[in-house]
Amino acid sequence: MNVTKILSLVFLVGALALGYVLYNGIDSVMEEEKRIARLEARVVEKLQMLRDAQVAYLASEGEYADNWPDLRNFIQDGDIYLVQRSETTVLLDYGKEETTVSYDTLGSVPVMDSLFNERRHPNFNLENLHIVPGSGGREFEFFADKITRNNREIAVFEIRDPAPINPTRRENNNEKALRVGSRTDSSTSGNWE
Repeated sequence: MNVTKILSLVFLVGALALGYVLYNGIDSVMEEEKRIARLEARVVEKLQMLRDAQVAYLASEGEYADNWPDLRNFIQDGDIYLVQRSETTVLLDYGKEETTVSYDTLGSVPVMDSLFNERRHPNFNLENLHIVPGSGGREFEFFADKITRNNREIAVFEIRDPAPINPTRRENNNEKALRVGSRTDSSTSGNWE
């Protein structure tokens, strides 16, 4: 066998090995991105459920829950009141209108039956709702307070992933971590929306 054939064979094997290494590297990066996207979708789903519970908690208690045990107890044992609002408008003698608003409580529905029923969340598990998916058991961070805006006190809350799995969300002390609500505004939106 001459040297040219040996070198050709060595280069062919080297090129195939290099091609495999490059393909495997790109494939593993793509698989990791898909895994991160699946985990983040599960985190967002839980944050949406926690937001629904917080909004119901505010309507019932007048403030947001600042910890998981209080919110958990509300989800398990709390009620959402069904209220009917009606308005009556009367035309006064001098042409001005007077509107009277009245509220009538029609009854209540348990939070579990209303927000977390089998139809809306088929695999709902209350005991794991506060656990960040893919985190090895780490819990969401809860924050609730009241702030003053335009001489009015408003309730605010924030629930956030304390240690994002996505490396781009970990930048600047987890500044871009998935969260719902705001510590400084009355928003109930998530930062993924």
